[in-house]
Amino acid sequence: MNHLESSYSGKNAFWRYLLMILAVLAASNTIGSIPLFISIGGRMAVDPSVAARLAENPNDLTVLGVSSNTGLLMMLFPFIVALIALILLVKPLNGRSLIKIINGTDSFRWNRFFISALIWGIISAIYLFVCLKADPSNYSLNNKSASLIPLMLISVLVFPFQAAFEEILFRGYLMQGFTVLFNNRLFPLITTSILFGLMHGLNPEVKAFGFWTMLPQYVLFGLIFGIMTIMDDGIEAAIGAHAANNAFLCVMVTNDASALQTKALFVQHNVYPWLELSTMLLMGVLIIAVMNMIFKWNNFSEIFGRVNRNKIIQVP
Repeated sequence: MNHLESSYSGKNAFWRYLLMILAVLAASNTIGSIPLFISIGGRMAVDPSVAARLAENPNDLTVLGVSSNTGLLMMLFPFIVALIALILLVKPLNGRSLIKIINGTDSFRWNRFFISALIWGIISAIYLFVCLKADPSNYSLNNKSASLIPLMLISVLVFPFQAAFEEILFRGYLMQGFTVLFNNRLFPLITTSILFGLMHGLNPEVKAFGFWTMLPQYVLFGLIFGIMTIMDDGIEAAIGAHAANNAFLCVMVTNDASALQTKALFVQHNVYPWLELSTMLLMGVLIIAVMNMIFKWNNFSEIFGRVNRNKIIQVP
């Protein structure tokens, strides 16, 4: 095992992790928001009422006079900036390279990324097909125009960066940090999953269905990716599945409460959060089982094990 064992390399004082989080948030909310601020300012100069309409639905950037695809790019740009900030700061702040945060070795395992993305995409497609057959009245064809092509390109090319940032931050950087604190794998898994859920607490789905209804979904999502990370000894598989999930939803199905307001192929009229929680649990079990067969993990007990902290001496 390398991923969490490499937690003990470099500099692990608490203030370093806190400073990293503050710096990443500052970069994403300033530099990352520049395209959005320019668009809002330009539109308000022509139509001052746009501010009120944007406040009603902050995720619908088409009120700024841009296409839904351009709006999606503006929403994803802060994640790219945050990823760049994390990459630039991790060496000076923590004395570890990016690849050490990803899997504790010296190379990125692309096969994990692509295979995981493919499996999650297939499982998602099967689930959508079942939903369309079981409850066809709950779905309507939303877009069959050529705009789906650039939407697919954006999803395939940009969502991996958004997913990479979240996975590197939570299942990489913070999971390693909490490993130093707890000296095991279980508590970092639980802690980062809860933080991952809380980070999504401002999503529009929370406003539509309630915080305590949606939080279990977000936390479960984090647990699935966290278990994959521990069993695969790295975050490449988690990045792949995460990117595939977001890209699939962006292109294939949307709803009024979705954080991804795109011209997807289908629109879902009624959302049943608790049913989707059960489905996500099933999907998580399936992808872990399939990945386990492909890569011969067979190390579920590692989740409850301790970490060898004698590998590398810490620097405060």
